[in-house]
Amino acid sequence: MTVLIDPPAWPAHGTLFSHLVSDTSLAELHAFAASIGVSPRAFDLDHYDVAAERYDVAVAAGAVPVGGRELARRLGASGLRVPGRARRAAKADALLARWDALLPGAREVGVELVERWHEPHRVYHGPEHLVHALDSLALLEGRPPGVPDAAGSPGHAGTGAPSAPGATTPGVTQLALWFHDAVHDGEAGRDEERSAALAGARLAGRLDAGAVDEVVRLVLVTTDHSPAADDRTGALVSDADLAVLASAPDRYARYVRQVRAEYAHVPDDAFRTGRAAVLRALLAGDALLRTAEGATRWEERARANLTAELAALDSPT
Repeated sequence: MTVLIDPPAWPAHGTLFSHLVSDTSLAELHAFAASIGVSPRAFDLDHYDVAAERYDVAVAAGAVPVGGRELARRLGASGLRVPGRARRAAKADALLARWDALLPGAREVGVELVERWHEPHRVYHGPEHLVHALDSLALLEGRPPGVPDAAGSPGHAGTGAPSAPGATTPGVTQLALWFHDAVHDGEAGRDEERSAALAGARLAGRLDAGAVDEVVRLVLVTTDHSPAADDRTGALVSDADLAVLASAPDRYARYVRQVRAEYAHVPDDAFRTGRAAVLRALLAGDALLRTAEGATRWEERARANLTAELAALDSPT
């Protein structure tokens, strides 16, 4: 790992601040910041803001001093950089505002979820992914991105009626995305099971039993992204989760780097073999996207991105 710091040149709160970043691992960046007494509150998704008075302390502890442009370049190349617009949308306050509009009166659940999505070991499966999935779902459902359908509106609580697979209940698809990676320990399958169990526990009594069961079911759909042909809600959640695969080339390249950074502990050869197997499995299916809207918007580009990544993994260089 290399921890980098640029000169204190950013004014705020009556002093100047530096940026402290890692070009390898957010987890190790957090450990370094803690070792020099920088508060966790100074972390802003991909960097710490370090007051000028702690600059020399950081350098003495091993942070490499570089210019601002060099720091930005190396952070971008690492796959850990979160662009400004995405950073603003993924900040805790912005996410909590979205949660409050979706499920009023459940602030403590939202706080817990936001804290989980901001856990230090996450790189791809962090708040930026949550925002992208929610905004992708909004496109599929014909809503403006960032404007939720309230899950607590009439008909969502107190009816006791179960929701049939494929029935669209406003807010339930969004709740499924909020919970789908709420537990992320890097254990495929088990993470989804634990996330689904968390959804059931935290939503019990806040929505009717049928809606809670539907959220739990939809979280589990993201295990293999194989909803039944008549499962409209499952297809919406699956497509929103996979929408990143159809990103523009620069965003897809960043996604690839983020995934690699999240598995930095895995040796290169093992990662290449495992990642290639995942890509081949995705490409072998009849369709990546299960909704008509998703297929029209994203299928062709997603397959092109996956094919290009697989070719790069298979290349001897």
